[in-house]
Amino acid sequence: MRILVVEDSRRLRTYLKAGLVGVGYAVDVAPDGEEGLWLAQSNEYDVIVLDLMLPKLDGLSLLRQLREEGIGTHVLILTAKDTIDERVAGLSDGADDYLVKPFALEELLARVRALVRRNYGLKSSRMMIGSLVIETGKRTVTRGDESIDLTPREFALLEYLAMRKGEVVTRSEIEEHLYDDLVEPMSNVIDSSIYRLRKKIDRPGDPPLLKTRRGMGYLLGEGSS
Repeated sequence: MRILVVEDSRRLRTYLKAGLVGVGYAVDVAPDGEEGLWLAQSNEYDVIVLDLMLPKLDGLSLLRQLREEGIGTHVLILTAKDTIDERVAGLSDGADDYLVKPFALEELLARVRALVRRNYGLKSSRMMIGSLVIETGKRTVTRGDESIDLTPREFALLEYLAMRKGEVVTRSEIEEHLYDDLVEPMSNVIDSSIYRLRKKIDRPGDPPLLKTRRGMGYLLGEGSS
C-alpha cells in the first residue's frame, strides 16, 4: 500500500516513514503543504497522513482543495491541535480520522490499516482465500494449520492482492502501490516477488491460489489456474 506523509518536522517525517516502511508500506513524504498537494494530485495513494500546521499551505486548505477536486483518498489528520472544534473542523472538511500528537506509532499504524481496509470496502482485519488466512492487524498468515513466515514486503504484496481478491492486478498497479521507486521496465523485481510469495503460500497437494495471467497480471483466489 502507498502512503503519503505530509509533515514539516524532519524528525517526525523520518520517524513516520521508517515506521510505515518497516511494516511494508511504500511511503512518499512532503515537508510542506504545496508539495503535499502536488504529490496527492499526481499519484494514487491509499492513505494520506496530514499535519495541519504546515508551511506554504496549511493542512486544512490542502484537504479542502483535494475534496473540491474530487480526490477521495482517505486522510488521517495528525496534529497537536486537540480541541473539539478543531477536530470537528477537520472531519467536516473531509478528513476520515484524527490523531493528536504525541501519539503511539502502534496506534497510528492501526488507524492507517483501518483506512486502507475501508479503501477496499473491507470491515474485518481477517481475510480468507480458501484455506489461506491473512490477519492484517496481527500481520500473520496461515494456510491450514501451518504458519507462513513473510517479509514485510511479501506481506504487503499478499495483502494488496488479497484486498483485490478475484481481480487481475497488473504489474504497474503493484509497482504504484508497493514500491517507493520506479521499477525499471525490464526489471524482474515484481516477477521475483511473486515467485517467492507463491512458493510460500502454495504448497504441493493444495489448490494453487496465486496465479499468473500472462500478459495481464496476477490473481489471488480459488478456482481454475
